[in-house]
Amino acid sequence: MNKWILGARPRTLPAAIAPVLVATALAGDEFQPSRAALALLVSLSLQVGVNFANDYSDGIRGTDADRVGPTRLTASGLASPGAVKRAAYISFLIGAIAGLILSAQTSWWLILVGGVAILAAWGYTGGQNPYGYSGFGEISVFIFFGLVATMGTFYVQTESVTLQSALASIPIGALSCAILAINNIRDREKDFLVGKYTLAVRLGDRYARYFFVFLIISAHTAAIATTFPWGALTLLAAPISLSASRKVLKGAHGEELIPLLGATGKLQLLFATVFSVALIFG
Repeated sequence: MNKWILGARPRTLPAAIAPVLVATALAGDEFQPSRAALALLVSLSLQVGVNFANDYSDGIRGTDADRVGPTRLTASGLASPGAVKRAAYISFLIGAIAGLILSAQTSWWLILVGGVAILAAWGYTGGQNPYGYSGFGEISVFIFFGLVATMGTFYVQTESVTLQSALASIPIGALSCAILAINNIRDREKDFLVGKYTLAVRLGDRYARYFFVFLIISAHTAAIATTFPWGALTLLAAPISLSASRKVLKGAHGEELIPLLGATGKLQLLFATVFSVALIFG
C-alpha cells in the first residue's frame, strides 16, 4: 500500500465521515448535496491532517521510536519529517479552502471555527506544550469530531442549530473518543515511558478499559435518548459493540488491539448509518 495512504491512517476516517452522515440525515428536506460534500471534505481533510501532524510531531520527539500499531512515516524513515509536515499542511489547506467556500455561502463565523479546529489539530501533539501529552485528547476529539463536526454540518445545510443536532452529536463524539481511547490503551505503557501522559496513562490500564466500554454504552444510550424509540435501531450494531468491549475487558494487549481499532472504526460507521435512518424516521 502507498506509504501516504498508510500515513493517513484510513482506520480513523470513520470519525470524519460519521458526523457528516448523521447531520445530513437530520437536515431532512433541507439537505443540500454540495454543502454536505464540502463539509465532508473539511472533516476528512482535518482528520488526515491531524494524523500527519501527529506522525510528524511524535516522530521528531522520538515518541514513536518503538511502538506497535499503524505505520509511522517519520519514525520508520519511510518519509522525511519535512515531507510529512508538508502533507499535514496540504491537508489543512484543503480543509481551509472548503471551509472558506462554506463560510461564504453561510456565515463568516465559520472561518473562526475552522481556524480554531486547525489550531487544535496541530496542538494535539505539536508545539511546545501539546495537550495530547497531558490527557486532554479525548475532550478535543469529542468537541471537534462530535459537537463541531455534527452541528457544523447541520448548520451549513439548514443555517440553524437545534437541540436535536446537539444531542445527535453526543453519540458520534463518544465513538470518536472510543477510537482514540483504544489507540491510547494500546500505546499506554510506551507512552508512559516517553512522558506522554494520555488519559489512558492517567487512568491506568483497568480504568482506561472501563472508559472505552463507557463510551460505547454512552453512544447507544444517547442515540436512543435523541430520537426515542427509533434510536434503538443503533442496537443493530450491538454485536460489534459487545465483541469489542468483551475483548478489551478481557485484556487484549499490544498487537491484539490493532484489529479492535479497525473494528471500532467500522462500528462508528455502521452506528452512524443506522442512527441516520433512525433520525430520518424519527
